[in-house]
Amino acid sequence: MMAIDQNVFYIVIAVIVVVGLIVALMQWRKVREAQTNVEFLTKQAELKKIELVERDLEFKRMMNDIILPKDQQEKLTNIRENTSSLMNKAGYLHGEINERVNRLEAKTEYIKLQKLLMDIEEKEKELENKSKGGKK
Repeated sequence: MMAIDQNVFYIVIAVIVVVGLIVALMQWRKVREAQTNVEFLTKQAELKKIELVERDLEFKRMMNDIILPKDQQEKLTNIRENTSSLMNKAGYLHGEINERVNRLEAKTEYIKLQKLLMDIEEKEKELENKSKGGKK
């Protein structure tokens, strides 16, 4: 009778571990998909930037043929500087967002694993109490 109780205990522990691994793998897969999506969007953004630079260069070539008054040239220079600073700020904010998302995903995964560990410990205590009660 005791060997059966011990075997049941090991089976329950094994099932809990397998379920935990399945949950962890599913979460890991979701994180990998999200990272792939972020990488894809980053590459799309880079291609957009390249396209914008090419358009800007083409526009500059066309603008060289057109002579602007001094005040309009200064305004155009200011607009270009502002655009450049905004693009840099957007890149920085994008990096911050990605970092916070990664931290949040890691924290969520940690919380889930802690809960799973607590559940396993509770099951172990229950099984120990049952096995102690069965011995008496």
